[in-house]
Amino acid sequence: MTEVSLQDLFGDPDTVAIERALAEIRSGRPVVVSGEEGSALTLAAESVDSKALKKLRTAGMTDLRLVLSPARLRLLGHDVETAGSIEIEDDDAEALLNVVCQVDARLERAVPRSACRTETAGLELVRLAYLLPAAVVVPIEGKPDLSGVVTIETAAIEHYRKHVLTAPHIVSRAPVPLEDVGDTEFVVFRGGEGMRDQVAVIVGSPDPNEAVYVRIHSACLTGDLFASLKCDCGDQLRSTVKRMAEMGGGVLLYLDQEGRGNGIANKIRAYRLQHAGYDTYEADEILGFDLDQRRFDFAAAMLRELGFTSVRLMTNNPEKVAALREAGLNVASSHRVMGRSTEHNVSYLETKRDRAGHIIAKDLKA
Repeated sequence: MTEVSLQDLFGDPDTVAIERALAEIRSGRPVVVSGEEGSALTLAAESVDSKALKKLRTAGMTDLRLVLSPARLRLLGHDVETAGSIEIEDDDAEALLNVVCQVDARLERAVPRSACRTETAGLELVRLAYLLPAAVVVPIEGKPDLSGVVTIETAAIEHYRKHVLTAPHIVSRAPVPLEDVGDTEFVVFRGGEGMRDQVAVIVGSPDPNEAVYVRIHSACLTGDLFASLKCDCGDQLRSTVKRMAEMGGGVLLYLDQEGRGNGIANKIRAYRLQHAGYDTYEADEILGFDLDQRRFDFAAAMLRELGFTSVRLMTNNPEKVAALREAGLNVASSHRVMGRSTEHNVSYLETKRDRAGHIIAKDLKA
């Protein structure tokens, strides 16, 4: 009888450990991040309350540090290019959260130092969990009882994206006729960060031997489902699928990348800031995010799995064109996708054009 390691059933142990760690972080529980610089207990800052801070100190963990992204530190008045950490001086969780995401917060006395490798890895883990990019990190000294706490290596976190983004697999597919479009097939892929499901919608019968029309569409709950006037996402979604049907077929990739990869909770936080007068990118920066968190390696892998290697990309975003080319696909052409401009979204569209280089008309009208 051939011996089979149970590890073979679970897959890559580093990937498994990270997926377990992400579940713990999202649930508000700590994980241990371990590496050459030592080990540290790590929690998402947004999940920490005053009671938890007191418990950590009571347990002898007194060197509590708040790790922040460079974007957030710049807003706090420190011109840095890398993540940094500051000492948490008291057990006031509300004051801590103010430093993490409030507009008018400043670091009066605390001076951030460059985050060490363990702290940076912990911050990345929190960001991968779609939480605010801020972590509470506590170096582990001695031998505290950490039974039941998930441990993850810094190297595994640093290489996670590279390891998991290029291996999607199809888990289900079925014909789903759509109004004004006709025959389509929904193909569900699983893989990538957090093993979430991504959807390819095959419109008509595109020929794999020809360049196929493709739309990479990041999920937008507010625009796609509820027809929000704050963006043009729903318009782009429906118009591209209809155009594909008119042109004989195409593929829509509907990716779980809400809020430019920040997650729905952070997107709604950003909307509140936009309501106060900040533009879409300023709002994200206040929350600690860079310009765009999305990557499109997974999109290229999905297309390959479906048999398509040459595309006519329907997008206004030059980053998507560059990403597919870098992933080895032939981008035969790109085509602008226009949605309605309204009094509610014209500023948003102008900001995408002026700050992120999206190909959008200069003469937008509300």
